[in-house]
Amino acid sequence: MDLNEKRRKSVEVQKDKFPGEKNDDYIYGRNAVIEAIRSGRPIDKVLVTRGEHTGSIKTIISLCRECGIPVKEIDKRRMESLVGASHQGVAAVTAQREYVTLDYLFEVSNQKGEPPFFVVCDKIEDPHNLGAIIRTADAAGAHGVIIPKRHSAGLTSTVFKASAGAAEYVPVARVTNIAETLRELKKRGVWVYGLDMDGEPWCTVDLRGASAFVVGSEGQGIGRLVREECDFILSLPMLGKVSSLNASVAGGIVLYEVVRQRKGLANRG
Repeated sequence: MDLNEKRRKSVEVQKDKFPGEKNDDYIYGRNAVIEAIRSGRPIDKVLVTRGEHTGSIKTIISLCRECGIPVKEIDKRRMESLVGASHQGVAAVTAQREYVTLDYLFEVSNQKGEPPFFVVCDKIEDPHNLGAIIRTADAAGAHGVIIPKRHSAGLTSTVFKASAGAAEYVPVARVTNIAETLRELKKRGVWVYGLDMDGEPWCTVDLRGASAFVVGSEGQGIGRLVREECDFILSLPMLGKVSSLNASVAGGIVLYEVVRQRKGLANRG
């Protein structure tokens, strides 16, 4: 079975859509959403008008719980701005692109005959940042990107545009819990490096082996539980007035240090 076929058979088959984009990736109305869930259609999350927990909405929430679909409450005005007035208090955000499994990412590295090289995004909610990270991951030869189901941008049209098309080629795995996923990676021989403050200089650590690099959000950085699972914390020097770099920029610098080391490119003295 080739990688494309395995990708189609990956369990995590979901897509995403973010506020402000076209509403053609939403299913709305109570019966329509119920049938979409029951049919097994890939659904990223279900939006429910705040305070709506009775009747068929209760049934929808129960179905989501059974199927592992996140439910998010939003106010009525927000719902109407997304899908119009005839939503009946509920909308499902439907899939646009397949997500793959963690096993698939390892298959990519195995077929290339290279040590695993993954990028892990911890609560990167800005779709432009996620798109830029995916674009850099593609350029640096990473074998895949890992994102969480909650508190993260998904593979939206904005992400695709920001990635300059790289999102078509970089496999993205979507996981329930980043900290647990890092533990799984370490069990499989992958070193985990977090990009955060107060760490070792990024260019002084050997990055040639199996590795995963955790990039946190600009506002909060890497979460505490995620940081605790990192084998190393890598930092970039900040010599100016601001205290941090854009998440995608910081990630790009470190990913290309991996490229430099793996290609055996020496620094010029």
